[in-house]
Amino acid sequence: MYIDTAGVLEAVMATSTPALLPLPSSTGHHHHATSVAPIPSVIPGPVHELQVRSNTGDRTLWVVFVIMFISSLAFYVMAWRQPTSKRLFHVLTAFITTFATISYYAMAVGDGITIKSEEIIEHHKGDIPNTSYFLDREVYWARYVDWSITTPLLLLDLAFLAGMNGADITVTVVADIVMVLTGLFAGLTEDKTVAWGYYAMACAAYLVIVYQLAVNGRAVVKTKDNKTATFFTSIAGFTLLLWTAYPIIWGVADGSKIASVDSEIIAYAILDVLAKPGFGFWLLFTHDALASSSVSVGGFWSHGLSTEGGIRVGDDEDGA
Repeated sequence: MYIDTAGVLEAVMATSTPALLPLPSSTGHHHHATSVAPIPSVIPGPVHELQVRSNTGDRTLWVVFVIMFISSLAFYVMAWRQPTSKRLFHVLTAFITTFATISYYAMAVGDGITIKSEEIIEHHKGDIPNTSYFLDREVYWARYVDWSITTPLLLLDLAFLAGMNGADITVTVVADIVMVLTGLFAGLTEDKTVAWGYYAMACAAYLVIVYQLAVNGRAVVKTKDNKTATFFTSIAGFTLLLWTAYPIIWGVADGSKIASVDSEIIAYAILDVLAKPGFGFWLLFTHDALASSSVSVGGFWSHGLSTEGGIRVGDDEDGA
């Protein structure tokens, strides 16, 4: 009895396992399977482009850390050489570079940094569908923590130099904090439209600062001698000119992603060195030379709490 083993084998294979390739027959010809198993499709994952600092940015952060540290030591020495009542500008300026030293150390060692991922849509002409990819970029939020503390201190230096009143000083400092915080939110949000909204708020707050210094500050300092008024106009104008560059850098770096992370670090580093140690040495050397601009602070600053109304340990309530 003849059994077609090849035909039986082909029938079994066709019913049990869908064939992707034709099976040879005993006659040498190929029989094509009537059903083909589905070929699994390969779906590529999203494409990510990473923008981080290189060795250039890393070295820049360390160099600025050293500059801020040495400047802080110099300012503390200058403050120590002054009587307590005349250390106001020296102490405020030393605090500015101290917080900047901490901030740059944190960024240099890799802290105070996060990665923001933003989807970039590429529009094509004709019938070609749009494509997209994700841009992952470093955001140095430690920088904003630094600015939220150091810029109000710097504004206090200018306000005390001009002799501004408490109401105008409060408005100036609050506007500055609003400017820095909205800048931080703009840097961290992944929605590009929302980011530019925060950016607009920060610019509006900056205009309030400009008005307070350029209008109210100049109006008050004019009541002082000409040397002090001229000095305030020069150093306040220098500060506002530098501060105007900060939002421009944000716009081409964090905002539009045109500038690289290294370029962003270098640009901010130059501005920070000019706006903090540069500002500080100019202020203190000129302040010490101008006796009329010297501010003497007494009361609690120089003498501590008064004993009047204080609680004396060991005294009975009835005075016995």
